[in-house]
Amino acid sequence: MALVILSRNPKLYSTRRLVAAARARRLAPRVLDTLRCDLLLERGGPRLFHRGVELRPAGVLVVIPRIGASITGYGLSVLNQLDLMGVPVLGGAAAIGRSRDKLRALQLMAAAGLAIPRTALCRYRDEVPAAVELVGGLPCIIKLVRGTQGVGVMIASTMAEVTGLLDTLWTLGQEILIQELVKESRGRDVRALVIGDEVVAAMRRTARAGEFRSNIHRGGAATRLELPADYARAAVKAARVVGLQVAGVDLLEASGGPMIMEVNSSPGFEGLERATGLDIAGRYVDEAVAFAAATRAGTRKASS
Repeated sequence: MALVILSRNPKLYSTRRLVAAARARRLAPRVLDTLRCDLLLERGGPRLFHRGVELRPAGVLVVIPRIGASITGYGLSVLNQLDLMGVPVLGGAAAIGRSRDKLRALQLMAAAGLAIPRTALCRYRDEVPAAVELVGGLPCIIKLVRGTQGVGVMIASTMAEVTGLLDTLWTLGQEILIQELVKESRGRDVRALVIGDEVVAAMRRTARAGEFRSNIHRGGAATRLELPADYARAAVKAARVVGLQVAGVDLLEASGGPMIMEVNSSPGFEGLERATGLDIAGRYVDEAVAFAAATRAGTRKASS
């Protein structure tokens, strides 16, 4: 049976490491390009074809989705099809959809009692000043509801900057969050990788000079971090609230304790493996295999 990895590019670091980890465990990894998965709906059951070849559910052990933000819609359709076919998927369509909608994820985490940056959503220009005050005033963060790797995250220091950014982005049809700037964490955050019921690795990311976003993809530097227990508990709870078995949880080191910034459903782990020296890909594959076994045994529900 194949361990299927949904990935657009088999040469990506995380994809290559998952393939190597699967082979090291004598599994049969198979990388499928998500956009090359064609779906067929007909009476009698759903079917899926990859580059013209039908994928048989009996031949698949488990699917690990690595779906980029730019293809979220199509990727979720593929995962829904696999779910209907009875194939175990580590991270289902509903959970990934929640993680990609920053507002929905924040709503769920706030309702669950997790600390998050104060966040406002409004749609009329005359309500913007009040919204800014509600999140703590200027400077504040302007963030796309859907974005990744720091794209769509901006800082505004004046009301003119806030309204200018919002006017431009609203005109482009984007929904925007106005968010508190946690000043003591400016330029740095913590990435915790949750697998199963624990944080398996963590690092502190620090922005390069002149940049307030600490993402590795934007030039940030990473150092290994021994995560305090309260941060680990918050990260695991955030992943559970969203519904993910594997998640990259971004936290801010606020004066009052850990504050959840967002939850990522397809976390890259190159920076974490290099910063910690840990075999994260191996833990990832082990969790997928355990999830598949539990799902087939009926002791665990399929991803949702």
